[in-house]
Amino acid sequence: MTATMPSPVILDGAAVRLEPLAPGHVPALFAAGGGDEEVWRWLPAAAPRTEAELAAIARDLIGDDRHLPFAVILKETGRAVGWTTYIDTPGFDHSVEIGWTWYGRAVWRTAVNTECKILLIDHAFGRLGLNRVQLKTDCLNTRSQAAIRRIGGTWEGTLRRHRRRPDGTWRDTVYFGILDEEWPACRARLLARAAPAPATA
Repeated sequence: MTATMPSPVILDGAAVRLEPLAPGHVPALFAAGGGDEEVWRWLPAAAPRTEAELAAIARDLIGDDRHLPFAVILKETGRAVGWTTYIDTPGFDHSVEIGWTWYGRAVWRTAVNTECKILLIDHAFGRLGLNRVQLKTDCLNTRSQAAIRRIGGTWEGTLRRHRRRPDGTWRDTVYFGILDEEWPACRARLLARAAPAPATA
């Protein structure tokens, strides 16, 4: 398992800043994605209908010592647009999971998710000295699976009937991993894909 869950830290990028999730982020988070069924479709909680409901979900997440959640702050506006989390990984040595992630629709198909993953994975393999990052998702969530493969995740297996979804149906969970020695090449590909195309004559 992760020997010690990472300590809270601020991770600063070009487009986003990750800072420890706090109750003060809830109003902006609710404005970004509260009540949006599509945003919350694959998450382990039903879409919150009120700020109070979202605050309760955030409070449980913050208080769970198996999780270290970050608010995703869009630097252009200074407002929280989602959250993402380091999660303990029982059964694995020197490993951490990145998950329990959501973003408001306004930042879908932007640089936000890629930059968040680069910040979190860089920190895991660099400052924390871990050797494996794990990511998992619902077997039906093909958009998330494609995003994980795009950042370099290797499919490691599918855990059948892993847990119930909020609607009571059973979820099969697809697992991916990135090893420390694989990350430099994955990171370089991501940065090259994000770089602007050279000007032509």
